[in-house]
Amino acid sequence: MQKLSKFLLFSHLFLCVALFSCSSKNNANKDHLVFRYNEHKNIGSLDPAFSKDLADIWATHQLFNGLVQMDDQLNVKPCIAKNWNVSDSAKTYTFNLRKDVYFHKHFAFGKDSTRTVNALDFEYSFNRLKDEKLASPGSWVLKKVESYSALNDSTFQIKLKQAFPAFLGLLTMKYCSVVPKEIVDHYGSDFRSNPIGTGPFKFKRWEENIKLVFRRHNNYFERDAKGEQLPYLEAVAITFLPDKQSEFLQFAQGNIDFVSGLDASYKDEILTAEGKLRELYADDVNMIRGPYLNTEYLAFFMETEVTEIQAFKLRQAINLGFDRTKMITYLRNGIGIPATGGFIPKGLPGFDDSVGFTYQPEKAKQLVLEFKSETGIQNPEVTLTTTSNYLSFCEFIQREIQKIGISVNVDVIPASSLKDAKANGQLDFFRASWIADYPDAENYLSLYYSKNFAPDGPNYTHYSNSEFDNMYEASYLETNPEVRAELYTKMDSLVMSAAPIVPMFYDEVVRFTRKEIKGLGINATNLLELKEVKKID
Repeated sequence: MQKLSKFLLFSHLFLCVALFSCSSKNNANKDHLVFRYNEHKNIGSLDPAFSKDLADIWATHQLFNGLVQMDDQLNVKPCIAKNWNVSDSAKTYTFNLRKDVYFHKHFAFGKDSTRTVNALDFEYSFNRLKDEKLASPGSWVLKKVESYSALNDSTFQIKLKQAFPAFLGLLTMKYCSVVPKEIVDHYGSDFRSNPIGTGPFKFKRWEENIKLVFRRHNNYFERDAKGEQLPYLEAVAITFLPDKQSEFLQFAQGNIDFVSGLDASYKDEILTAEGKLRELYADDVNMIRGPYLNTEYLAFFMETEVTEIQAFKLRQAINLGFDRTKMITYLRNGIGIPATGGFIPKGLPGFDDSVGFTYQPEKAKQLVLEFKSETGIQNPEVTLTTTSNYLSFCEFIQREIQKIGISVNVDVIPASSLKDAKANGQLDFFRASWIADYPDAENYLSLYYSKNFAPDGPNYTHYSNSEFDNMYEASYLETNPEVRAELYTKMDSLVMSAAPIVPMFYDEVVRFTRKEIKGLGINATNLLELKEVKKID
C-alpha cells in the first residue's frame, strides 16, 4: 500500500506539472509544446557556478549561455561571442560579442526589466567564478588564465599563462556562463533558486524534489538554419521520481518524453541481448545511441610492493584474459564499446582501437606460466576492489581470469571509501572510470603525467615515464589539431605498452524518446540540448 500511495502521489505531481506547464490565458492546449523528463537525481543548484553534476548541467544549460558552445560533433561554435581570434603564440583569445543577447526579464534590472549582455558581464562572471568565498567547484577552469578584461562593451579578452589548445573546450562548460550582477546582488545565495540567464528557456517555478518548470525565452538570440527563432518548445517540465524503474514506467505510459541511460531495472524489458529495441516498443519509441566520453577500467597501483601487481607479464595477462565483447553483451545488452584501444575513448581525436589488448586466452595462460617459472609463485593472487554498482563486471572478470591461472579476490567497499583509498595509494588493484571534464584527449592523458600523482592530481596509478611526460608537455604547444591527435595516440600507446590499467569498455550515450519527439540529438558529453527539439502533436 505504501508503494501504491507513493506511485499515486507522483502520478498526481506529473498531472500538476502538465496542467501548470500547459496553461495559457485562453486555456489552449499546448501539450505538444511541453517537453517532459524526469531527473531521478535531485538538482542541487540552478547557479551555473555550481553545475558539477549532470543533473545540474542539464538544467542550467537551458537557462544560461557562455562565450562559446559545442555542437553534437564536439566542435566549438560561436554563442554570445560571434567570433574570436587567437594571437600571441596561442596565449591570447579576443572575443567579439553579439549585441542582441538579452537577459531574461526581471524587475531588478529597472525600468526595462532586461538589458543586453556586455563584456563587463563576463568580467564579473569570471571574477565570481574564481572568488574563494563563493567556493565554486568550477574555479579550476580559470587556473590556466593569467588575466581577462573587457576591452570595451563588445570585446572580451583572455590571456593564458601558457598555450593550451583545449582552452576553448573548457569555455563551453556551464561554469563559464554569463550571469548578471544586478540579479546576483539582489538574491545573494538564493540565486541558486532564482536564476536569470540568457538561455533559450527562462526559469518559472521550482518546488525542490517535486517539480521544476522553464518557459520559452521569447527574446532568445539564436535562430535555426531557416532563420526561425529558437526554441520551438513552449516549456520544459522536470519531475523528480527517485528511482529509474518508476521513471521508465512513466515513460512507457507516455507521461514523460525522454529517458537517458540503460538501468538494470528495465534494460531487459526494452532491449534484446544484442542491444536492439524490442518489438513491444518499436511503434512508440525511438532509441538513439553514440559514443560517450567515459572510459571504464581497472587500475594497478604501480608503486605497490605486491609482486603480482609489479609483474608486467601478469598485468598483460589480465588484459588479455577476458572477452570484453562477451562482457558487454551479457551485462549491458550490447550497450558499450569493448575497450580494445587505449585509455582515450572512441569519439575523441587520438583514439586508436589497435593500441590496446584483445582477447587472447592462450597467450594469457603462457604469460602466467612464465611468471610462475620466473618468480616461483605457483598460485598468483590479486585483490580487486570495487563498489557494488560494478560488482557484476568484476565477478565476470574474476571468473575469466581464474581460467588463465590467476586467483582474483573481489573486495566491495562504499564509493566514498574507494575514492579516498585510490587517491591515497591504499589500493593495489581497483575499478575506476574517467568521464571527460572537457572534450579533449589531454583530459584523459593527464592521468599518466608524472607531475599529477594522486592525491595532488588524477594520476591514481602513479605511472611515470619521461618520454610520455615530454610528449604531454609538447602537446600543449602544438596548435595543429591533426599533429596533436597523433601525439595523443603515441602517448596512449606508450601507456598501454606498460599496462598500468585494464580498459574494460568505452561507454555509450543511450536515449529513448517518444516517437513524437523530433530534433533531439546525441553527443559524446551527454549534454541535453533542447533548443531545437520539436514535439509533434
